[in-house]
Amino acid sequence: MCDDCLFDTLHEECGVFGVYDRTLNVGHYTYWGLFALQHRGQESAGIALADEEGIDVVKGMGLLTEAIKKLPEKKGFIATGHVRYSTTGSNNPKNIQPLVIHFQGGDIAVAHNGNLTNALGARTRLEEAGSVFQTTMDSEVIVNLIARSRKSQVEERIIDATREIEGAYSLVINTTDKLIGVRDPNGFRPLCLGKTEHGYALSSESCALDAIKAEFVRDINPGEMVIIDDTGVHSRMIVDEKDLPKQASCVFEYIYFARSDSVIDKQSVYQARLNMGRELARETQYEADLVMSVPDSGTTAALGYAKESGIPYGEGLIKNRYMGRTFIKPDQKQRELAVRMKLNPVPSVIKGKRIVLIDDSIVRGTTSGIIVRMLKEAGAKEIYMCVSSPAIEYPCYYGIDTSVRKELIAATHTEEEVRQYIKADKLHYLSKDGLCRAISQIDCAHMCFACFDGQYAVDVPKEVDGGNKYALE
Repeated sequence: MCDDCLFDTLHEECGVFGVYDRTLNVGHYTYWGLFALQHRGQESAGIALADEEGIDVVKGMGLLTEAIKKLPEKKGFIATGHVRYSTTGSNNPKNIQPLVIHFQGGDIAVAHNGNLTNALGARTRLEEAGSVFQTTMDSEVIVNLIARSRKSQVEERIIDATREIEGAYSLVINTTDKLIGVRDPNGFRPLCLGKTEHGYALSSESCALDAIKAEFVRDINPGEMVIIDDTGVHSRMIVDEKDLPKQASCVFEYIYFARSDSVIDKQSVYQARLNMGRELARETQYEADLVMSVPDSGTTAALGYAKESGIPYGEGLIKNRYMGRTFIKPDQKQRELAVRMKLNPVPSVIKGKRIVLIDDSIVRGTTSGIIVRMLKEAGAKEIYMCVSSPAIEYPCYYGIDTSVRKELIAATHTEEEVRQYIKADKLHYLSKDGLCRAISQIDCAHMCFACFDGQYAVDVPKEVDGGNKYALE
């Protein structure tokens, strides 16, 4: 698992963004787009800027404002950007994206959100064939496959590469004359198209299009490639329509990962979370004095619970928004101190009250237990923990950094045992049926619930079955 073990939560994946526009300062616009996607990754950031002469790239570690202090002087008219949380490969400067290569087919920059389930096998075959790797990311497998293709057109090279990879990938790629977006055939990770005044943009989420005042056009379909150049937007499938697998969009985009103001595959994320809270209220019907959230991930669902139940909503935990990531391996005392630095109870709000506490998930149970204890020490009478997702019992292999299965508390404990462990007076996970009703604009059959039920849409090879994101190192 990742080194950032202070907080009991799933970790972000990555965010990708790109702009094609001959009238804009595309480097600045990509920077602003990435700023809106910062929630998807805080380890590193990079921007590749292109014109007909070539591609320049600037990268750095940390948040966007730390990673990129000065953009390339090249004006350019195509840019690709990336914010990273490492789901494969360590948090290391050599692993910062976009990856830029110069090869026989020209210059190319690749930004990848997702996780390849066959990365180790594909990389081994490439190395045996003479490829040299400079990073420990699965994304470099994609770059090598593109470079080794014998096709003359870059679009054909990309299609060749996708036929050799499995798992989750939303790609934003630029050459010196094209911006290209690709979404894997299962549609695990989101990708959408926007329209600027004289060009186009690609983004992991629609909120980043809003940030640059681009008009949302549509989501990129699973298995679709879009090619943007001076003639406009062109679409083609990377697999035959008859060979398309079942769509398996990640349900956790709606539960936690995506920003609330985004719309993904025609579903408002905010509305989905509000509905999750309503469904929790219908399923529990608790008698309580106050509804509150673990900020910020549980806030919208808590509002939904309050509206449905009629129980007042209050802010009983205040979040310190200036606490950055801490890459240490803490003992229990350090972990508790860190949680208290990030979240502080408000005794005047919670004292003597029976509280419905809403959070998006319980992973290992450590932080939930600390929060329950904090609230009771501050005077809460009873804590009824409500989780706006089913219990997480299986690791994700499609772009979310989760624990190996033995570290997932719901995989080894019953619901009652989890309740006792976190010392809540009641515990309720949202049912899968309730979750499906909450995400009302998407057919339940078109979403991935593998972290809840172990039904993986793409087979997970034994080489990654341990959930080790450092497998390529």
